[in-house]
Amino acid sequence: MDPAITAAESRPTDEDWNPASPDVIADQRAAYDEIRERCPVARDASGAWTLFRHADVVRAAMDPDTFSSQVSSHLNVPNGMDGEQHVRFRTLVDRHLSPDRIARFEPRFRQIASDLVRGLPRGRTVEAGHELGARYAVRVQSAWLGWPAELEDALVGWIEDNREATRSKLLERTTAATERFDGMIGTLIENRRAAEDDAPDDVTTELMRDTIDGRPLADREIVSILRNWTAGDLGSIAACLGVVVYYLATEVESQNHLRSVSDASELDEAIDEILRIDDPFLSNRRVTTTDVEIGGRAIAKGQKIVLNWTAANRDPRVVDDPDAFRPEDNAAQNLVYGIGPHVCPGRGLATLELRVAVEELLAAGPGIALDPDSKPVREVAPVGGFRTVPILLR
Repeated sequence: MDPAITAAESRPTDEDWNPASPDVIADQRAAYDEIRERCPVARDASGAWTLFRHADVVRAAMDPDTFSSQVSSHLNVPNGMDGEQHVRFRTLVDRHLSPDRIARFEPRFRQIASDLVRGLPRGRTVEAGHELGARYAVRVQSAWLGWPAELEDALVGWIEDNREATRSKLLERTTAATERFDGMIGTLIENRRAAEDDAPDDVTTELMRDTIDGRPLADREIVSILRNWTAGDLGSIAACLGVVVYYLATEVESQNHLRSVSDASELDEAIDEILRIDDPFLSNRRVTTTDVEIGGRAIAKGQKIVLNWTAANRDPRVVDDPDAFRPEDNAAQNLVYGIGPHVCPGRGLATLELRVAVEELLAAGPGIALDPDSKPVREVAPVGGFRTVPILLR
């Protein structure tokens, strides 16, 4: 870029938008839709630049040389890595998440979902996020990783504590939540090591025996991988189920249609489209490695970048009607699980978990409806989806 942009020149003198404004708090999707059209690459008071348009988000996600994922001083395997280091660790992670390995868990996931749905009360309010989403997420993740059932209550409690910490935007609270989770993982690892040859034959033990670059994984690398798999997936699956259940409860025609669907791929595409319309995965961070121009804005090296997936998934430049349910038309543009080298490695696992839960929920009775006496409550940034979705099962 000529002339070169200096850090001083890019330092904010005013803000293009405020992520904590009343409009954003009241309705994140509507606020992001508005700012995407008014100021598609927008700077906030902290100096961070948010990309709202589909094309700009895709460009950044596909260009890790310019938009680096090394945004934290803490080890983040493999999400916070770039280049060859990312490739090596991502290859290791992907082995555990291959389609054939994930498919083996479908019967176990289905039994978990069936038992949980059958146990939900009829005729009184069920909170879809906590009573269904969080419990289901913990049980299927524990089944996949081989973690003991005794951890369920602690993990369910941690999901809400972590959300509260994230909502607070206070570093000390988010750090404490991470350290608490790492402590649980550390204890699991210590117990497995103490058991030696008697350790359970499961994904966690296998990961502990993996090697990278000809050496065993360090404990901090194991903890980081398990944190990404588990901490991310627990909150994500709970949030996704909240969004999907809300959609089914408010779109009765779609609910009835999906109840009759027998093709797994069709249901997968339908769930992906519901999540595109109301994407609970708000954003990911990047940092610029060089001066760059994007969306008509000149951004200096070393600047914080936020990829707003929720806004990008609703960009009318790539989807004719952002709120219309059109799985086939919109599948190619759907960014729910990201794109590029850092596309979510757990997409196949999450897709299976969500499909099985939705299938069992739809099969359990003739209808899912919102509780007329309790209003759903949306999450506030930087958390997406719903805080509560009160439903009635007929």
